[in-house]
Amino acid sequence: MSRTPLRAAVVGTGHRAQTFTRGLAARPGHRVAALCDPSPTRMAFHNRLLAGAGEPAATEWEPDRFSDMLAGEGIDEVVVTTVDAAHDRYIVPALRAGCRVVTEKPMTVDADRCTRILDAVRATGNSLTVAFNYRFNPVHEKVRALLAGGAIGDVLSVHFEWLLDTRHGADYFRRWHREKRHSGGLMVHKSSHHFDLVNWWLADEPTDVFGYGRLGFYGPEAGGRHGLRRDYDRAHGAAAAAGDPFALDLAGNDTLRALYLDAERDDGYLRDRNVFGGPVTIEDDMAVLVRYARGATMTYHLTAYSPWEGYRVMFNGSGGRLELEVEESRWTPPRDPVASGSGALHGDTAAQHAGGARLTLRPLWRPPVDVPLDARHAAHGGGDPRMLDALFGPVAAGRPAATDTAAHPTATERDGALALAVGVAANRCFETGRPVAVGELIPGLRAG
Repeated sequence: MSRTPLRAAVVGTGHRAQTFTRGLAARPGHRVAALCDPSPTRMAFHNRLLAGAGEPAATEWEPDRFSDMLAGEGIDEVVVTTVDAAHDRYIVPALRAGCRVVTEKPMTVDADRCTRILDAVRATGNSLTVAFNYRFNPVHEKVRALLAGGAIGDVLSVHFEWLLDTRHGADYFRRWHREKRHSGGLMVHKSSHHFDLVNWWLADEPTDVFGYGRLGFYGPEAGGRHGLRRDYDRAHGAAAAAGDPFALDLAGNDTLRALYLDAERDDGYLRDRNVFGGPVTIEDDMAVLVRYARGATMTYHLTAYSPWEGYRVMFNGSGGRLELEVEESRWTPPRDPVASGSGALHGDTAAQHAGGARLTLRPLWRPPVDVPLDARHAAHGGGDPRMLDALFGPVAAGRPAATDTAAHPTATERDGALALAVGVAANRCFETGRPVAVGELIPGLRAG
């Protein structure tokens, strides 16, 4: 006997929301019943996705009528994929309305909003899940299994180096992420991915943070100093943007044109700003030191203007060392148009110049071992479809899920807050030059 599908609402219908609109439409136990966004053009794009999947159209709602939508549409579950600073605006009323809530990472952008969300979860007892897709990357699962199995003994320290190239990294300086009030900066928006991974890998919680950050490559001053700046505000229609390797051609990709260029008439949002124009209030080079409850430390460095993209993670333990290196893009050509149908600049499609992944175990007193990997590039290393299975069940009835959710639970609101806390604390350090205790920053995280 078939059950009635859960009625879902997707709030925020930009690029990343496609993953959830398509994912829910493909699963018989769920139906996208409503969309909520300030842009009718973007909502119409997602309704075309639903029509292409053979699903009925979702009703379309303005953000100011979000609570009316929850009640009027009988919503069971809400997926939040808005601008990061607005997440709590939808998470809290959805929890109070009794909905199950899934939010795109990061959970929010600052300590006050985080506390508001944690208080709402405690008060309602309802479910909040943070969509940390990197947990579901098979390479990352292999790292966790080795560490949990004692392959290098007790983990004493971690070094994590993340490199964003001048294609993907530059993109955070074209769009709303370039203003910290919207995104929390890369320490929150991007690095919460990595901080959650380390928390999960170590099965531990951060307690103290210190760091330095600066804007040294992007922005008007740095662009002028390095001789990279061209004189235009946004790329579309600007003669000065022609041939600029940092310019994004919205009109040259069907998806980007439909989601952003055609939607400008709705809300005025410009997706193709000059990365060397203003205002830019986030950092592009950050160095952070974190201490964990059981004594391990992590050094973390994020560079957003690298010639190649990927990451290196090294774990030092009482019984040896584990080294992971992932080359997501070995180099970036000076003019690299967005050719994929999804309009993705990262994560959704295999990069033209993608490299590979290497995991090396170096035990004490023995030769190193190259660990076999199920390494992929598309869909965030294979994490997206496995995460969707964990969140919403398998695509087809009778088909097993791609991951064992009992052995691999999704991230809770506490997980989301702990990942966020490292980035928020780092931002505080950038301002004050002083270390920050996580429990003082977000009191709700003092007790594990």
